[in-house]
Amino acid sequence: MTIQANQANQADQQGIAAKTADEFLVTPESEVTPVLSVVMPTLNEEKGIVECIDWIKTAISELRVPTEIIVSDSSTDATPELARERGATVVTPDEPGYGYAYRYAFGKARGEYIAMGDADTTYDFKMIPQLLEPVQNGDADICMGSRLEGEIRDGSMPPLHKYVGNPLLTRFLNTFYGAGVSDAHSGFRVFTKDALETLELETTGMEFASEMIMEAGANDLTIEEVPIIYHEREGEETLDSFSDGWRHVRFMLVNAPDYLFSYPALLLVSVGAVLMSLSIAQLSIGGVNFGIQTMVGGSLLAIVGYQVWTLALFSSIAANPINKPDGVLVGMIREQFQLEHGASIGILAAAVGILYLGGVFGQWLFAGEAALPSATATLLASTVVVLGLQTVFGSFFMSMLADSS
Repeated sequence: MTIQANQANQADQQGIAAKTADEFLVTPESEVTPVLSVVMPTLNEEKGIVECIDWIKTAISELRVPTEIIVSDSSTDATPELARERGATVVTPDEPGYGYAYRYAFGKARGEYIAMGDADTTYDFKMIPQLLEPVQNGDADICMGSRLEGEIRDGSMPPLHKYVGNPLLTRFLNTFYGAGVSDAHSGFRVFTKDALETLELETTGMEFASEMIMEAGANDLTIEEVPIIYHEREGEETLDSFSDGWRHVRFMLVNAPDYLFSYPALLLVSVGAVLMSLSIAQLSIGGVNFGIQTMVGGSLLAIVGYQVWTLALFSSIAANPINKPDGVLVGMIREQFQLEHGASIGILAAAVGILYLGGVFGQWLFAGEAALPSATATLLASTVVVLGLQTVFGSFFMSMLADSS
């Protein structure tokens, strides 16, 4: 068969599929309730919108269920007109942003199942039935198309995204939120409307893709993946690799206070305590003497670590992160905290340190420098004073946060 004949055959097949799909396509004027809603955000996608809708219609002809196509459009080109001509429902978000465009359209979707994907021809919407199957069967609440487990066509994904960005961001999500997926930032997804209603989606930008997975993990939703083909996009790229990548990382970190604050704090305090202990014991290991310099370093690490840990405590009260701090100590303090208890502990610690330092000062004043104790002991007392004062003022601040929340 010649190339021209093959192309003509494919066109005929698409035409037949479109006719079949039109029987099940729910338009804005239809009174039929759709079973499936396919949502696409668009921003000047006139080069890809027609092909994407044709692919969706091929999927509809296979599924043979009432389906609506919702285009959430913020374009200045012919995208909305082309979408309407092919039976799509076009809605216009009243605020900007990739994530907001989805959220706005989700509010209009009537289907029991919802499929989402970009309208730039990168995602093959003909594969909607494969993603819908595990969701329809009750095996998953969300099914995602995995590009990294499937086929990434030449020119469809920059090497930086393929080998660094997407794998790294996926690793973060799996570590911080237990997502257990291979391609966390694939935008081709199918899920139930019931699952969507359990997610408290709030973001407006590109981090929306991360938020969905993070919320799904927090709500114990089941996620499955299906390998997909990722195509080269039509039209101009709207993704900024570094700024959008940073938005994802920032959003993941601020919603995981344990990884942002608690674990680094534990590391800093532990190392600081070990260094101070070695200095106080005046040990020598492998010819290395642990003296006053080691004590200074250990003190600084302990103080900084304690301060970082208090940020985890404050964030658990002032914020509402997706992945709430689950440390035993943070949880116990958050639930049983009283200003008087925290302030009393801080005052007691500071008082002990100040009394010791006062004695040292008295020795120096009356007996001279020769009577002074070791500098490491003095520095330890100073560290205790600093930690005590931090506890006192931190307790008052924590009480203010609790009263205002």
